[in-house]
Amino acid sequence: MKTSLLAFSLLSLALVGCSKKDDPATLADKTKDAANTAVDKTKEVASDVADKTKEVAKDVKNAVSDKLTEWKLTPDDIKADFAKGARIVRTKSVAAGDKVATVADNARIVTVINAKLVADSDLSALKINVDADAGTVTLKGTAKSHAFIGKAILLALDTDGVNQVTSLLTVE
Repeated sequence: MKTSLLAFSLLSLALVGCSKKDDPATLADKTKDAANTAVDKTKEVASDVADKTKEVAKDVKNAVSDKLTEWKLTPDDIKADFAKGARIVRTKSVAAGDKVATVADNARIVTVINAKLVADSDLSALKINVDADAGTVTLKGTAKSHAFIGKAILLALDTDGVNQVTSLLTVE
C-alpha cells in the first residue's frame, strides 16, 4: 500500500510538473501579446509627447507674438518707423538693482545675440552685425523683410543685460 501510494504521489507530481511547461504555441502567443502591449504603450507615449510639443510650440509662438506687439515690433510698426527714418530704437525698462553692463557683459551679450541669430532660420548672423555697449545693442546690416527686422530686434531686446536696441537694419 505504501509503495502504491508513493508511486501515485510521484506520478501526480510528474503530471503537475508537465502541465506547468508552456508549449511553444502558448509561449509565442504570450510573446506576441507582450510585444503588442509594448507597441501600444509606445504609440500612446509618442502621441502624448507630440501633443505636449505642439502645446509648448503654441505657447512660445504666443509669447513671441505678445512681445512683438508689446514692444511695437510688428511689421506694421517697423514700416511706420522706416517712414520716419532708418533708425529704430526700442528700450526695455530696467529693473531696480540691475547693474550697468561691463566690457565682459558686452562680449557675452554679443555672443548670445549672435547665437540666437544663428539658431533662427529666418535671420542671418552673417548679414547682421551686433555691437553692444553698456547694455545698448546696435544692429547693422540687412534682413529679408520688415517682419524679420522686428524679430531681430526682439531677439536682441529679449537678452539678459540688454536695455536698449538701436536697429540700423535695412530690408534687402
